[in-house]
Amino acid sequence: MTEFEMKMKAAQKAVGLGKLSRRDFIQFALASGMTLSAAQGLFARAARAEPKKGGVFKAAVGHGQTTDSLDPATWSNGFTFSWGKSVMGAPLVQINQKNEVVPHVAESFEPADGAKKWIFKIRKGITFHNGKTLTADDVVATINYHIGPDSKSPAKGVLSNVTAVKADGPETVIFELDGGNADFPYLLSDYHLSMYPSEGGKIQWEKGVGAGPYVLKSFEPGVKLVGERNPNYFGTTYFDGIEVMSIIDVAARTNAYLSGEVHFIDRADLKTIDMLKSAPDTELYNVSGFAHYTAPMHCDAAPFDKVEVRQALKWAINRQDLVDKILYGYGSPGNDNPLSPALKYAIQAEPGYSYDPEKAESLLKKAGLENLKVDLSASDAAFPGGVDAALLMADHAKAAGIEINVVREPNDSYWDNVWLKKPWSLCYWGGRPTADAFLSISLAADAAWNDTRWKNARFNELLLQARAETDEAKRQAMYAECQQLVHDDGGQLVLMFNNYVGALSTQIGHADFNSDYDHDGGFMYERWWMA
Repeated sequence: MTEFEMKMKAAQKAVGLGKLSRRDFIQFALASGMTLSAAQGLFARAARAEPKKGGVFKAAVGHGQTTDSLDPATWSNGFTFSWGKSVMGAPLVQINQKNEVVPHVAESFEPADGAKKWIFKIRKGITFHNGKTLTADDVVATINYHIGPDSKSPAKGVLSNVTAVKADGPETVIFELDGGNADFPYLLSDYHLSMYPSEGGKIQWEKGVGAGPYVLKSFEPGVKLVGERNPNYFGTTYFDGIEVMSIIDVAARTNAYLSGEVHFIDRADLKTIDMLKSAPDTELYNVSGFAHYTAPMHCDAAPFDKVEVRQALKWAINRQDLVDKILYGYGSPGNDNPLSPALKYAIQAEPGYSYDPEKAESLLKKAGLENLKVDLSASDAAFPGGVDAALLMADHAKAAGIEINVVREPNDSYWDNVWLKKPWSLCYWGGRPTADAFLSISLAADAAWNDTRWKNARFNELLLQARAETDEAKRQAMYAECQQLVHDDGGQLVLMFNNYVGALSTQIGHADFNSDYDHDGGFMYERWWMA
Protein backbone atom coordinates (compact mmCIF):
# COMPACT_ATOMS: atom_id res chain seq x y z
CA MET A 1 0.00 0.00 0.00
CA THR A 2 1.43 3.39 -1.02
CA GLU A 3 1.74 6.31 1.38
CA PHE A 4 -1.13 8.07 -0.43
CA GLU A 5 -3.37 5.00 -0.14
CA MET A 6 -2.62 4.76 3.57
CA LYS A 7 -3.43 8.44 4.07
CA MET A 8 -6.62 8.16 2.02
CA LYS A 9 -7.76 5.14 4.03
CA ALA A 10 -7.09 7.00 7.26
CA ALA A 11 -8.96 10.07 5.95
CA GLN A 12 -11.99 7.93 5.01
CA LYS A 13 -12.03 6.33 8.45
CA ALA A 14 -11.87 9.79 10.06
CA VAL A 15 -14.83 10.89 7.94
CA GLY A 16 -16.81 7.83 9.02
CA LEU A 17 -16.09 8.63 12.65
CA GLY A 18 -17.10 12.27 12.19
CA LYS A 19 -13.57 13.54 12.84
CA LEU A 20 -12.89 15.05 9.40
CA SER A 21 -15.16 17.61 7.73
CA ARG A 22 -16.43 17.38 4.19
CA ARG A 23 -14.45 20.49 3.23
CA ASP A 24 -11.15 19.20 4.61
CA PHE A 25 -11.59 15.76 3.06
CA ILE A 26 -12.36 17.16 -0.39
CA GLN A 27 -9.43 19.58 -0.21
CA PHE A 28 -7.16 16.66 0.65
CA ALA A 29 -8.55 14.54 -2.20
CA LEU A 30 -8.25 17.35 -4.74
CA ALA A 31 -4.67 18.00 -3.70
CA SER A 32 -3.99 14.32 -4.32
CA GLY A 33 -5.18 14.60 -7.93
CA MET A 34 -8.79 13.38 -7.67
CA THR A 35 -11.61 15.08 -9.55
CA LEU A 36 -14.25 17.00 -7.59
CA SER A 37 -17.05 14.55 -8.44
CA ALA A 38 -14.89 11.56 -7.44
CA ALA A 39 -13.92 13.25 -4.18
CA GLN A 40 -17.56 14.06 -3.37
CA GLY A 41 -18.64 10.48 -4.07
CA LEU A 42 -15.83 9.07 -1.96
CA PHE A 43 -16.76 11.37 0.92
CA ALA A 44 -20.42 10.32 0.75
CA ARG A 45 -19.51 6.63 0.88
CA ALA A 46 -17.03 7.17 3.71
CA ALA A 47 -19.47 9.28 5.74
CA ARG A 48 -22.10 6.57 5.58
CA ALA A 49 -19.79 3.68 6.39
CA GLU A 50 -19.67 4.03 10.17
CA PRO A 51 -22.94 4.05 12.12
CA LYS A 52 -23.32 6.93 14.54
CA LYS A 53 -26.09 8.30 16.70
CA GLY A 54 -28.01 11.52 16.19
CA GLY A 55 -30.44 13.31 13.91
CA VAL A 56 -34.11 12.94 13.06
CA PHE A 57 -35.00 10.59 10.22
CA LYS A 58 -38.00 11.62 8.12
CA ALA A 59 -39.80 9.23 5.80
CA ALA A 60 -42.87 9.54 3.57
CA VAL A 61 -44.72 6.33 2.78
CA GLY A 62 -47.41 5.67 0.20
CA HIS A 63 -49.92 4.13 2.58
CA GLY A 64 -52.11 5.18 5.47
CA GLN A 65 -55.73 6.00 6.15
CA THR A 66 -57.74 7.89 8.72
CA THR A 67 -58.95 4.64 10.26
CA ASP A 68 -55.41 3.55 11.16
CA SER A 69 -55.16 2.57 14.80
CA LEU A 70 -52.54 1.80 17.43
CA ASP A 71 -54.26 -1.56 17.87
CA PRO A 72 -51.73 -4.09 16.45
CA ALA A 73 -54.55 -6.42 15.38
CA THR A 74 -55.67 -3.80 12.83
CA TRP A 75 -52.36 -3.03 11.12
CA SER A 76 -52.71 -3.72 7.42
CA ASN A 77 -50.72 -1.24 5.35
CA GLY A 78 -47.28 0.23 4.73
CA PHE A 79 -47.82 3.12 7.14
CA THR A 80 -48.48 0.82 10.09
CA PHE A 81 -46.44 -2.29 9.39
CA SER A 82 -43.08 -0.97 10.61
CA TRP A 83 -44.53 0.03 13.99
CA GLY A 84 -44.17 -3.48 15.36
CA LYS A 85 -40.85 -4.09 13.65
CA SER A 86 -38.67 -1.12 14.54
CA VAL A 87 -40.71 1.81 15.83
CA MET A 88 -42.63 1.34 19.12
CA GLY A 89 -42.64 -2.41 18.93
CA ALA A 90 -40.17 -5.18 19.62
CA PRO A 91 -41.01 -8.77 18.56
CA LEU A 92 -39.60 -11.98 19.99
CA VAL A 93 -37.45 -12.49 16.89
CA GLN A 94 -36.18 -10.56 13.90
CA ILE A 95 -35.23 -11.50 10.34
CA ASN A 96 -31.69 -10.63 9.27
CA GLN A 97 -30.35 -9.73 5.83
CA LYS A 98 -29.86 -13.41 4.99
CA ASN A 99 -33.54 -14.19 5.67
CA GLU A 100 -32.55 -16.00 8.86
CA VAL A 101 -34.57 -15.79 12.06
CA VAL A 102 -32.56 -14.46 15.02
CA PRO A 103 -33.50 -13.79 18.68
CA HIS A 104 -34.58 -10.30 19.72
CA VAL A 105 -36.84 -9.96 22.79
CA ALA A 106 -36.16 -13.66 23.08
CA GLU A 107 -32.61 -14.49 24.08
CA SER A 108 -32.88 -18.01 22.65
CA PHE A 109 -35.37 -20.55 21.37
CA GLU A 110 -35.29 -24.30 20.89
CA PRO A 111 -37.71 -27.06 19.84
CA ALA A 112 -38.89 -30.04 21.84
CA ASP A 113 -41.11 -33.07 21.21
CA GLY A 114 -40.48 -33.18 17.46
CA ALA A 115 -40.97 -29.41 17.09
CA LYS A 116 -44.48 -29.68 18.55
CA LYS A 117 -43.23 -27.54 21.40
CA TRP A 118 -40.97 -24.48 21.33
CA ILE A 119 -39.25 -23.02 24.38
CA PHE A 120 -38.33 -19.33 24.33
CA LYS A 121 -36.05 -17.74 26.91
CA ILE A 122 -36.80 -14.03 27.38
CA ARG A 123 -33.93 -11.56 27.50
CA LYS A 124 -33.44 -10.15 31.00
CA GLY A 125 -33.67 -6.46 31.79
CA ILE A 126 -36.00 -5.32 28.98
CA THR A 127 -38.35 -2.53 30.01
CA PHE A 128 -41.35 -1.07 28.27
CA HIS A 129 -41.55 2.65 27.56
CA ASN A 130 -43.55 3.12 30.76
CA GLY A 131 -40.80 1.52 32.86
CA LYS A 132 -42.51 -1.83 33.41
CA THR A 133 -40.20 -4.86 33.12
CA LEU A 134 -41.07 -7.18 30.24
CA THR A 135 -41.81 -10.71 31.48
CA ALA A 136 -43.08 -13.99 30.13
CA ASP A 137 -46.61 -13.00 31.21
CA ASP A 138 -46.51 -10.05 28.79
CA VAL A 139 -45.44 -12.35 25.96
CA VAL A 140 -48.26 -14.77 26.73
CA ALA A 141 -50.84 -11.96 26.88
CA THR A 142 -49.58 -10.48 23.62
CA ILE A 143 -49.79 -13.76 21.72
CA ASN A 144 -53.19 -14.61 23.19
CA TYR A 145 -54.51 -11.23 22.07
CA HIS A 146 -53.89 -12.27 18.48
CA ILE A 147 -54.95 -15.92 18.64
CA GLY A 148 -57.93 -15.73 21.01
CA PRO A 149 -61.38 -16.92 19.87
CA ASP A 150 -62.66 -13.37 19.29
CA SER A 151 -59.50 -12.08 17.60
CA LYS A 152 -59.71 -10.52 14.15
CA SER A 153 -55.94 -10.21 13.89
CA PRO A 154 -54.29 -11.36 10.65
CA ALA A 155 -51.67 -13.02 12.85
CA LYS A 156 -54.31 -15.49 14.00
CA GLY A 157 -53.98 -17.35 10.70
CA VAL A 158 -50.20 -17.27 10.90
CA LEU A 159 -50.29 -18.88 14.36
CA SER A 160 -53.20 -21.20 13.64
CA ASN A 161 -51.30 -24.27 14.85
CA VAL A 162 -50.64 -22.81 18.33
CA THR A 163 -52.82 -24.66 20.83
CA ALA A 164 -51.42 -23.05 23.98
CA VAL A 165 -48.83 -20.51 25.10
CA LYS A 166 -47.71 -20.61 28.71
CA ALA A 167 -45.28 -18.85 31.02
CA ASP A 168 -42.86 -21.06 32.92
CA GLY A 169 -41.47 -18.53 35.36
CA PRO A 170 -40.73 -14.87 34.52
CA GLU A 171 -38.26 -15.58 31.70
CA THR A 172 -39.55 -18.68 29.87
CA VAL A 173 -42.43 -19.03 27.42
CA ILE A 174 -43.56 -22.38 26.05
CA PHE A 175 -45.55 -22.63 22.81
CA GLU A 176 -47.50 -25.84 22.27
CA LEU A 177 -48.52 -26.69 18.70
CA ASP A 178 -50.99 -29.13 17.19
CA GLY A 179 -48.18 -30.59 15.11
CA GLY A 180 -44.50 -30.22 14.47
CA ASN A 181 -43.34 -26.99 12.82
CA ALA A 182 -39.65 -26.56 12.08
CA ASP A 183 -40.25 -22.99 10.86
CA PHE A 184 -42.22 -21.84 13.88
CA PRO A 185 -39.79 -19.12 15.11
CA TYR A 186 -40.07 -17.42 11.70
CA LEU A 187 -43.80 -16.96 12.24
CA LEU A 188 -43.18 -14.85 15.32
CA SER A 189 -41.50 -12.22 13.13
CA ASP A 190 -44.95 -11.20 11.82
CA TYR A 191 -45.19 -7.43 12.22
CA HIS A 192 -48.37 -7.59 14.31
CA LEU A 193 -46.61 -9.55 17.07
CA SER A 194 -44.67 -6.87 18.93
CA MET A 195 -44.70 -7.17 22.71
CA TYR A 196 -47.02 -5.08 24.92
CA PRO A 197 -47.30 -4.56 28.68
CA SER A 198 -50.13 -6.50 30.23
CA GLU A 199 -52.28 -6.49 33.32
CA GLY A 200 -54.50 -9.36 34.34
CA GLY A 201 -53.70 -11.19 31.12
CA LYS A 202 -54.82 -8.28 28.90
CA ILE A 203 -52.41 -6.18 26.86
CA GLN A 204 -52.47 -2.38 26.99
CA TRP A 205 -51.95 -1.16 23.46
CA GLU A 206 -54.02 2.04 23.58
CA LYS A 207 -51.10 4.41 24.26
CA GLY A 208 -48.65 2.77 21.88
CA VAL A 209 -46.37 1.74 24.73
CA GLY A 210 -43.99 -0.96 23.58
CA ALA A 211 -40.40 -2.05 24.14
CA GLY A 212 -39.05 -0.87 20.79
CA PRO A 213 -36.50 1.74 19.70
CA TYR A 214 -38.84 4.77 19.80
CA VAL A 215 -41.26 6.20 22.30
CA LEU A 216 -44.46 7.45 20.68
CA LYS A 217 -44.75 11.25 20.94
CA SER A 218 -47.70 11.87 18.62
CA PHE A 219 -49.90 10.03 16.17
CA GLU A 220 -52.44 11.37 13.71
CA PRO A 221 -54.16 8.49 11.87
CA GLY A 222 -53.36 8.40 8.19
CA VAL A 223 -51.21 11.52 8.50
CA LYS A 224 -48.12 11.31 10.71
CA LEU A 225 -46.37 9.49 13.52
CA VAL A 226 -43.55 11.01 15.56
CA GLY A 227 -41.22 8.98 17.77
CA GLU A 228 -38.34 9.84 20.07
CA ARG A 229 -35.41 7.56 20.84
CA ASN A 230 -36.07 5.16 23.69
CA PRO A 231 -33.09 5.75 26.04
CA ASN A 232 -33.62 2.34 27.62
CA TYR A 233 -33.87 0.32 24.41
CA PHE A 234 -32.17 -3.05 24.81
CA GLY A 235 -31.03 -3.14 21.19
CA THR A 236 -29.05 -0.76 19.01
CA THR A 237 -30.57 2.18 17.17
CA TYR A 238 -29.11 5.44 15.90
CA PHE A 239 -31.63 8.23 15.20
CA ASP A 240 -32.62 10.61 18.00
CA GLY A 241 -36.10 10.67 16.52
CA ILE A 242 -38.24 9.71 13.55
CA GLU A 243 -41.12 11.25 11.64
CA VAL A 244 -43.24 8.93 9.50
CA MET A 245 -45.63 10.68 7.12
CA SER A 246 -48.44 9.14 5.14
CA ILE A 247 -48.44 10.73 1.67
CA ILE A 248 -50.46 8.51 -0.63
CA ASP A 249 -50.27 10.72 -3.71
CA VAL A 250 -47.05 9.74 -5.46
CA ALA A 251 -46.47 13.21 -6.95
CA ALA A 252 -46.79 14.83 -3.52
CA ARG A 253 -44.54 12.16 -2.04
CA THR A 254 -41.91 12.75 -4.72
CA ASN A 255 -42.07 16.52 -4.20
CA ALA A 256 -41.61 16.01 -0.47
CA TYR A 257 -38.38 14.19 -1.21
CA LEU A 258 -37.09 16.56 -3.89
CA SER A 259 -37.79 19.58 -1.65
CA GLY A 260 -35.75 18.03 1.18
CA GLU A 261 -38.76 17.58 3.46
CA VAL A 262 -37.97 13.88 3.91
CA HIS A 263 -34.93 11.62 3.59
CA PHE A 264 -36.73 8.62 2.12
CA ILE A 265 -39.80 7.79 0.07
CA ASP A 266 -41.12 4.38 -0.89
CA ARG A 267 -43.22 3.36 -3.91
CA ALA A 268 -41.50 5.74 -6.31
CA ASP A 269 -43.33 6.78 -9.47
CA LEU A 270 -41.60 4.58 -12.03
CA LYS A 271 -42.83 6.84 -14.83
CA THR A 272 -40.55 9.59 -13.52
CA ILE A 273 -37.83 7.43 -12.01
CA ASP A 274 -35.11 9.11 -14.07
CA MET A 275 -35.88 12.39 -12.31
CA LEU A 276 -35.25 10.75 -8.95
CA LYS A 277 -32.16 8.92 -10.18
CA SER A 278 -30.62 12.20 -11.28
CA ALA A 279 -31.60 14.17 -8.15
CA PRO A 280 -28.63 15.46 -6.15
CA ASP A 281 -27.39 13.38 -3.21
CA THR A 282 -29.80 10.56 -4.00
CA GLU A 283 -29.47 6.79 -3.96
CA LEU A 284 -32.12 4.75 -5.74
CA TYR A 285 -33.60 2.27 -3.29
CA ASN A 286 -34.11 -0.75 -5.55
CA VAL A 287 -34.50 -4.13 -3.84
CA SER A 288 -35.92 -7.29 -5.39
CA GLY A 289 -37.64 -9.60 -2.95
CA PHE A 290 -40.81 -11.49 -2.19
CA ALA A 291 -43.42 -8.75 -2.76
CA HIS A 292 -46.07 -9.08 -5.44
CA TYR A 293 -49.17 -7.39 -6.85
CA THR A 294 -52.35 -9.42 -7.19
CA ALA A 295 -55.95 -9.28 -8.39
CA PRO A 296 -57.89 -11.53 -5.97
CA MET A 297 -61.21 -12.99 -7.09
CA HIS A 298 -63.81 -14.17 -4.57
CA CYS A 299 -64.19 -17.87 -5.31
CA ASP A 300 -67.60 -17.95 -3.63
CA ALA A 301 -69.11 -15.18 -5.79
CA ALA A 302 -70.42 -15.51 -9.35
CA PRO A 303 -68.92 -15.69 -11.90
CA PHE A 304 -65.62 -16.36 -10.09
CA ASP A 305 -67.12 -19.43 -8.41
CA LYS A 306 -66.47 -21.27 -11.69
CA VAL A 307 -62.87 -22.45 -11.98
CA GLU A 308 -63.05 -22.05 -15.77
CA VAL A 309 -63.74 -18.32 -15.31
CA ARG A 310 -60.81 -17.94 -12.94
CA GLN A 311 -58.53 -19.76 -15.37
CA ALA A 312 -59.85 -17.79 -18.34
CA LEU A 313 -58.98 -14.50 -16.66
CA LYS A 314 -55.51 -15.83 -15.88
CA TRP A 315 -54.88 -16.55 -19.56
CA ALA A 316 -56.51 -13.27 -20.66
CA ILE A 317 -54.00 -10.97 -18.92
CA ASN A 318 -50.66 -10.07 -20.50
CA ARG A 319 -48.43 -9.97 -17.45
CA GLN A 320 -45.21 -9.14 -19.28
CA ASP A 321 -46.98 -6.07 -20.64
CA LEU A 322 -47.85 -5.09 -17.05
CA VAL A 323 -44.21 -5.49 -15.98
CA ASP A 324 -43.05 -3.38 -18.92
CA LYS A 325 -45.66 -0.61 -18.60
CA ILE A 326 -46.45 -0.51 -14.87
CA LEU A 327 -43.14 -1.60 -13.33
CA TYR A 328 -40.97 -0.26 -16.18
CA GLY A 329 -38.90 -3.40 -15.87
CA TYR A 330 -38.47 -3.18 -12.08
CA GLY A 331 -39.94 -6.62 -11.49
CA SER A 332 -41.01 -9.88 -13.18
CA PRO A 333 -44.29 -11.50 -14.33
CA GLY A 334 -46.33 -13.58 -11.91
CA ASN A 335 -47.65 -17.07 -12.52
CA ASP A 336 -50.36 -17.34 -9.84
CA ASN A 337 -48.00 -18.74 -7.24
CA PRO A 338 -47.42 -16.26 -4.40
CA LEU A 339 -43.99 -17.70 -3.58
CA SER A 340 -41.08 -15.85 -5.13
CA PRO A 341 -38.63 -18.12 -6.97
CA ALA A 342 -36.01 -16.95 -4.44
CA LEU A 343 -37.93 -18.44 -1.50
CA LYS A 344 -37.16 -21.92 -0.17
CA TYR A 345 -39.58 -24.59 -1.49
CA ALA A 346 -40.84 -22.35 -4.32
CA ILE A 347 -41.61 -24.06 -7.65
CA GLN A 348 -42.39 -22.82 -11.13
CA ALA A 349 -45.93 -24.12 -11.54
CA GLU A 350 -46.90 -25.42 -14.97
CA PRO A 351 -48.26 -24.44 -17.36
CA GLY A 352 -46.96 -20.90 -17.20
CA TYR A 353 -49.78 -18.40 -17.63
CA SER A 354 -48.68 -16.62 -20.77
CA TYR A 355 -51.08 -14.37 -22.68
CA ASP A 356 -53.44 -16.62 -24.65
CA PRO A 357 -56.85 -15.05 -25.45
CA GLU A 358 -57.92 -18.08 -27.49
CA LYS A 359 -57.42 -20.40 -24.53
CA ALA A 360 -59.37 -17.95 -22.37
CA GLU A 361 -62.24 -17.94 -24.88
CA SER A 362 -62.28 -21.73 -24.93
CA LEU A 363 -62.54 -21.93 -21.14
CA LEU A 364 -65.38 -19.42 -21.04
CA LYS A 365 -67.26 -21.37 -23.69
CA LYS A 366 -66.85 -24.46 -21.53
CA ALA A 367 -68.36 -22.52 -18.62
CA GLY A 368 -71.23 -21.26 -20.78
CA LEU A 369 -70.12 -17.63 -20.40
CA GLU A 370 -68.89 -16.57 -23.83
CA ASN A 371 -69.74 -12.90 -23.23
CA LEU A 372 -68.29 -12.32 -19.79
CA LYS A 373 -68.68 -8.90 -18.15
CA VAL A 374 -67.05 -8.29 -14.76
CA ASP A 375 -66.22 -5.35 -12.50
CA LEU A 376 -62.65 -4.84 -11.28
CA SER A 377 -62.22 -2.46 -8.32
CA ALA A 378 -58.97 -0.54 -8.65
CA SER A 379 -57.05 2.17 -6.85
CA ASP A 380 -53.48 3.36 -6.63
CA ALA A 381 -53.79 2.64 -2.92
CA ALA A 382 -53.52 -1.04 -3.85
CA PHE A 383 -50.18 -0.46 -5.56
CA PRO A 384 -48.57 2.36 -7.57
CA GLY A 385 -50.11 2.41 -11.02
CA GLY A 386 -53.01 0.22 -9.89
CA VAL A 387 -55.64 2.04 -11.96
CA ASP A 388 -53.41 2.01 -15.05
CA ALA A 389 -52.79 -1.70 -14.51
CA ALA A 390 -56.53 -2.37 -14.34
CA LEU A 391 -57.12 -0.44 -17.56
CA LEU A 392 -54.37 -2.43 -19.27
CA MET A 393 -55.94 -5.66 -18.02
CA ALA A 394 -59.27 -4.56 -19.49
CA ASP A 395 -57.59 -3.89 -22.81
CA HIS A 396 -55.86 -7.30 -22.77
CA ALA A 397 -59.10 -9.14 -21.99
CA LYS A 398 -61.00 -7.69 -24.95
CA ALA A 399 -59.24 -10.11 -27.28
CA ALA A 400 -60.81 -12.97 -25.30
CA GLY A 401 -64.28 -11.44 -25.50
CA ILE A 402 -64.16 -10.36 -21.86
CA GLU A 403 -65.42 -6.94 -20.84
CA ILE A 404 -63.74 -5.68 -17.67
CA ASN A 405 -65.40 -2.62 -16.18
CA VAL A 406 -62.74 -0.81 -14.13
CA VAL A 407 -64.29 0.75 -11.02
CA ARG A 408 -62.05 3.51 -9.66
CA GLU A 409 -62.22 3.33 -5.89
CA PRO A 410 -61.18 6.09 -3.43
CA ASN A 411 -57.63 5.78 -2.11
CA ASP A 412 -58.34 6.76 1.48
CA SER A 413 -60.91 4.04 2.20
CA TYR A 414 -59.67 1.30 -0.11
CA TRP A 415 -58.44 -1.14 2.53
CA ASP A 416 -61.57 -0.73 4.66
CA ASN A 417 -64.29 -0.72 2.02
CA VAL A 418 -62.93 -2.52 -1.04
CA TRP A 419 -60.26 -5.13 -0.35
CA LEU A 420 -61.74 -8.31 1.14
CA LYS A 421 -65.21 -6.97 0.35
CA LYS A 422 -65.52 -6.46 -3.43
CA PRO A 423 -65.62 -9.65 -5.59
CA TRP A 424 -62.63 -8.62 -7.72
CA SER A 425 -60.09 -6.03 -6.70
CA LEU A 426 -56.38 -5.26 -6.63
CA CYS A 427 -54.00 -5.96 -3.76
CA TYR A 428 -50.34 -6.05 -2.87
CA TRP A 429 -48.45 -8.46 -0.61
CA GLY A 430 -45.22 -7.68 1.17
CA GLY A 431 -42.70 -10.32 2.09
CA ARG A 432 -43.01 -13.27 4.41
CA PRO A 433 -39.94 -15.28 5.38
CA THR A 434 -41.26 -18.82 4.75
CA ALA A 435 -43.51 -20.74 2.38
CA ASP A 436 -45.81 -21.66 5.26
CA ALA A 437 -46.21 -18.02 6.30
CA PHE A 438 -47.18 -16.91 2.79
CA LEU A 439 -49.61 -19.75 2.19
CA SER A 440 -51.15 -19.61 5.66
CA ILE A 441 -51.86 -15.88 5.85
CA SER A 442 -53.51 -15.47 2.45
CA LEU A 443 -54.77 -18.85 1.25
CA ALA A 444 -55.64 -21.06 4.21
CA ALA A 445 -59.41 -21.50 4.45
CA ASP A 446 -59.76 -19.79 7.83
CA ALA A 447 -57.12 -17.07 7.34
CA ALA A 448 -58.32 -13.54 8.16
CA TRP A 449 -56.68 -12.29 4.97
CA ASN A 450 -57.93 -15.04 2.65
CA ASP A 451 -58.89 -12.39 0.11
CA THR A 452 -60.05 -14.94 -2.48
CA ARG A 453 -62.31 -16.84 -0.06
CA TRP A 454 -60.77 -19.97 -1.57
CA LYS A 455 -61.42 -23.15 0.37
CA ASN A 456 -59.65 -26.16 -1.05
CA ALA A 457 -59.73 -29.22 1.21
CA ARG A 458 -56.65 -30.84 -0.32
CA PHE A 459 -54.63 -27.64 -0.02
CA ASN A 460 -55.54 -27.17 3.64
CA GLU A 461 -54.75 -30.81 4.41
CA LEU A 462 -51.34 -30.55 2.71
CA LEU A 463 -50.55 -27.26 4.42
CA LEU A 464 -50.97 -28.86 7.84
CA GLN A 465 -48.96 -31.92 6.85
CA ALA A 466 -46.10 -29.93 5.33
CA ARG A 467 -45.85 -27.73 8.38
CA ALA A 468 -45.27 -30.77 10.60
CA GLU A 469 -43.07 -32.75 8.22
CA THR A 470 -39.38 -32.87 9.17
CA ASP A 471 -38.24 -34.90 6.13
CA GLU A 472 -37.03 -32.22 3.67
CA ALA A 473 -37.84 -34.16 0.51
CA LYS A 474 -41.39 -34.96 1.64
CA ARG A 475 -41.90 -31.38 2.78
CA GLN A 476 -40.71 -30.05 -0.57
CA ALA A 477 -43.17 -32.33 -2.40
CA MET A 478 -46.07 -31.21 -0.21
CA TYR A 479 -45.37 -27.52 -0.70
CA ALA A 480 -44.96 -28.13 -4.42
CA GLU A 481 -48.44 -29.67 -4.61
CA CYS A 482 -49.85 -26.77 -2.56
CA GLN A 483 -48.45 -24.27 -5.04
CA GLN A 484 -49.74 -26.23 -8.02
CA LEU A 485 -53.24 -26.28 -6.50
CA VAL A 486 -53.15 -22.51 -5.99
CA HIS A 487 -51.94 -22.05 -9.55
CA ASP A 488 -54.62 -24.30 -11.08
CA ASP A 489 -57.65 -23.75 -8.89
CA GLY A 490 -57.14 -20.62 -6.78
CA GLY A 491 -58.50 -17.14 -7.30
CA GLN A 492 -55.32 -15.23 -6.52
CA LEU A 493 -54.21 -13.78 -9.85
CA VAL A 494 -50.55 -12.93 -9.21
CA LEU A 495 -49.89 -10.19 -11.72
CA MET A 496 -46.21 -9.44 -11.08
CA PHE A 497 -43.40 -9.53 -8.54
CA ASN A 498 -42.38 -5.94 -7.90
CA ASN A 499 -39.06 -4.59 -6.78
CA TYR A 500 -39.16 -2.22 -3.83
CA VAL A 501 -38.24 1.09 -5.46
CA GLY A 502 -37.84 4.40 -3.65
CA ALA A 503 -35.44 7.29 -3.15
CA LEU A 504 -32.96 7.58 -0.30
CA SER A 505 -30.86 10.60 0.59
CA THR A 506 -27.12 10.07 0.81
CA GLN A 507 -27.42 11.78 4.19
CA ILE A 508 -28.59 8.38 5.43
CA GLY A 509 -26.24 5.46 6.02
CA HIS A 510 -27.17 1.80 5.98
CA ALA A 511 -25.81 -1.74 5.74
CA ASP A 512 -27.13 -4.43 3.37
CA PHE A 513 -30.91 -4.37 2.94
CA ASN A 514 -33.47 -6.99 3.92
CA SER A 515 -35.52 -8.18 0.95
CA ASP A 516 -38.50 -9.78 2.69
CA TYR A 517 -40.34 -6.47 3.10
CA ASP A 518 -40.02 -2.89 1.90
CA HIS A 519 -38.36 -0.33 4.20
CA ASP A 520 -35.33 -2.61 4.68
CA GLY A 521 -37.62 -5.37 5.91
CA GLY A 522 -39.37 -2.87 8.17
CA PHE A 523 -36.13 -2.17 10.04
CA MET A 524 -35.00 1.11 8.48
CA TYR A 525 -35.93 3.13 11.56
CA GLU A 526 -33.80 0.90 13.76
CA ARG A 527 -30.87 0.00 11.47
CA TRP A 528 -30.16 3.16 9.45
CA TRP A 529 -28.23 6.20 10.65
CA MET A 530 -27.50 9.82 9.81
CA ALA A 531 -24.29 10.00 7.76
